[in-house]
Amino acid sequence: MSEAVVHRAGLDDLDALAPLFDRYRGFYQQSSDEALARRFLSQRLERSESAVFLAQLDGSPAGFTQLYPTFSSVRAARVWVLNDLFVAPDARRRGVAQALIDAAAAFARNDGAIRLELETMPDNRTAQALYEAGGWQRYDETLRYHLPLA
Repeated sequence: MSEAVVHRAGLDDLDALAPLFDRYRGFYQQSSDEALARRFLSQRLERSESAVFLAQLDGSPAGFTQLYPTFSSVRAARVWVLNDLFVAPDARRRGVAQALIDAAAAFARNDGAIRLELETMPDNRTAQALYEAGGWQRYDETLRYHLPLA
């Protein structure tokens, strides 16, 4: 069994990324629209608004993670949000998710960030187990809110 190979994705990886991103969106009950997925990723990459990492198994796209930059005003430092993580069903349980998380952490560390942040659904126990096994800690002292604008 081969190990996942992860690299920072660029515009030349859109053919591999767009179908994975479309499937990721489908996991969250969004309608399939590969053209939308491609356009969204292309804009993020062209504008340097995110860092995307692509994992491959045996040369085939197996998963991706996308990070967005933010800052901690209190700490006056960079923070990266691990916003998206997806592994194709046929590539699961083969170390792909961990390889993507490791690449994201190395990238953020090299960028001088003080931490990575993420959130997951309360019923996504598989993801929670992965994060907790990797040393991720819950924010127990905060409440998270959002204001819908559209």
